[in-house]
Amino acid sequence: MKINLKDIIWRIFMLFVGLFVYAVGIVMTINANLGLGPWDVFHQGLAETLGITMGQASISMGLIIIAVTYFMGEKLGWGSLGNMLFIGLFMDFLMFNNLIPVFEGFIPSLIMLVLGMFVIGVASYLYMNVGLGSGPRDSLMVVLTKKTNKSVQFTRNSIEITVSIIGYFLGGSIGIGTVIVALTIGYFVQLAFKLFKFDVNKVTHRFIEDDIKFLKNYFAKSEEAN
Repeated sequence: MKINLKDIIWRIFMLFVGLFVYAVGIVMTINANLGLGPWDVFHQGLAETLGITMGQASISMGLIIIAVTYFMGEKLGWGSLGNMLFIGLFMDFLMFNNLIPVFEGFIPSLIMLVLGMFVIGVASYLYMNVGLGSGPRDSLMVVLTKKTNKSVQFTRNSIEITVSIIGYFLGGSIGIGTVIVALTIGYFVQLAFKLFKFDVNKVTHRFIEDDIKFLKNYFAKSEEAN
């Protein structure tokens, strides 16, 4: 199997672009100041219940979701690991340096929230389209979309509503923004996919196990040649 170095570099570059844009979208929804997003409500509730930080809750849930989706048939890619590690780092960078403004008025905040959800949809396309695996929560969306044959919008909304409810009963705080995101994020993700004519059922990913197999075959052939 011949490796195209330019293709690999381009895919990795676009992966990080997608992850950074995803972080921008999340920070926009946070800075809209209308309430935590569904997953953040869940992470907050889990953190308070277990006595850990929200970051630790997010990483822990990411690992659990990856394990669940793996057994449901969704394999692990480098993009999955990158999603877990770098989106949080990019979020910290954006928030620590105050690169995205915080809004107070309801109308500006609502506009920020809506734009943030659309940015998340575009970012989902950018990093998933490179074919290096989906992040934990997007992997859950993808595998459930494939298993149920439901739309991305329906699947994503169902997930967001479910984690919002669980997070609330665990002690997470919700606001009007939480409800808006839970009910409409799926629409914005599906809208972005339609704009770019992207079908999650047709994308072909290169997974970590593919690279492991390639390296094994490569070294085996090198030993035979010697």
